Amino acid sequence: MTIIDKQKIEEILTRGVEDVIVKEDLEKKLLSGKKVRLYFGVDPTGSVLHIGHAVNLWKLRDFQDLGHEVILLIGDFTARIGDPSGKDTARKPLTEKEVRINFKNYKKQASKILNFSKVKIKYNSSWLSKLKFAEILKLASNFTVQQMLQRDMFDRRIKESLPISLQEFLYPLMQGYDSVVMDVDLEIAGNDQTFNALAGRTLQKIYNNKNKDVLTCKLLLGTDGRKMSKTFDNFIAIADEPGNMFGKVMSIKDELIDMYFELATRLSVLEVSEIKKLGNPRDIKAMLAREIVKIYHGEKAAESAEVEFNKVFRNKEMPSDIPVFVTDKRNYAILDLLFDAKLAPSKKEARRLVEGNAVEVINGEEKEKITDWKKEINLSDELIVRVGSRRFVKIKLK
Repeated sequence: MTIIDKQKIEEILTRGVEDVIVKEDLEKKLLSGKKVRLYFGVDPTGSVLHIGHAVNLWKLRDFQDLGHEVILLIGDFTARIGDPSGKDTARKPLTEKEVRINFKNYKKQASKILNFSKVKIKYNSSWLSKLKFAEILKLASNFTVQQMLQRDMFDRRIKESLPISLQEFLYPLMQGYDSVVMDVDLEIAGNDQTFNALAGRTLQKIYNNKNKDVLTCKLLLGTDGRKMSKTFDNFIAIADEPGNMFGKVMSIKDELIDMYFELATRLSVLEVSEIKKLGNPRDIKAMLAREIVKIYHGEKAAESAEVEFNKVFRNKEMPSDIPVFVTDKRNYAILDLLFDAKLAPSKKEARRLVEGNAVEVINGEEKEKITDWKKEINLSDELIVRVGSRRFVKIKLK
């Protein structure tokens, strides 16, 4: 049985929403009490779900709370191809094993938002891996090359004489076929997935004679204003520890505050307007950080995270709990050390941090800024490596 709540339905169709195709049709279905089958799909190209993914997951939760049939689709087949959205080059293909490792903890992470006793989990390898060549040709016959080239990243690559692989070209067909097999009424997606979602709308009409609606959400930008991505190290993971999550939110650019309140919190417009009366962006951001941490870790953890943050950043003290990096090396190239101690996601990013004067070595009362990315560090017990304003590691020698 579904719940008809006009105010809640209006909020679902507007808050954080880029577009609804077709809004009048979907609104009519929801107000009629008809149970809608909907899904959100995520390709496990990485092992971390971040609060950008959470924008879509919270939409699923809202529909779940109204009694609709919710599906979380793991794109374990499409992840091996890699959606070209926002990419100037083809993604490196993933192996089946790599994909399995990536989605191993997805349910655990998503359970901070979804009630999995009322959610179906499906994997698109169940049907896409079984398609015969004749069936793929039949799928492809429903689209023209001109239609595919309307996709912005394909158009851009052609203008810049960059290659487009055939498997990328087929990606919208694969995602579109997901809608057919699951026979859904609605797809939830980020606004960078509009083309793929509409391909599914086309195929759903052809194969099942059903008008699938599409609800696209706004994209939550990363802490630095770029697309939220592990590559840029500008993401906030759903599973981040409270202190790390609080610090990351405090690091966002001031111009992103409104976006984060809308997309990353559950606060009402009235509640946000009251917070913004504080005036000082630092205080407003602290309220934002506290709210986001509270969503995923609870009120007590949010309060503790704020106290710890103020200790380190306002009072310039060391954190209470610094992660330990154990090694038997006495000398360590700085780029290797940053990468191995998980202070940087790659050696390329480690070099960028060093060149940006973001790396410091602390030995008791002595502090040294590291500005040479070729430098070797002489390690000792209790030596602390600090990156930026919130990442620390304490060295422990074997």
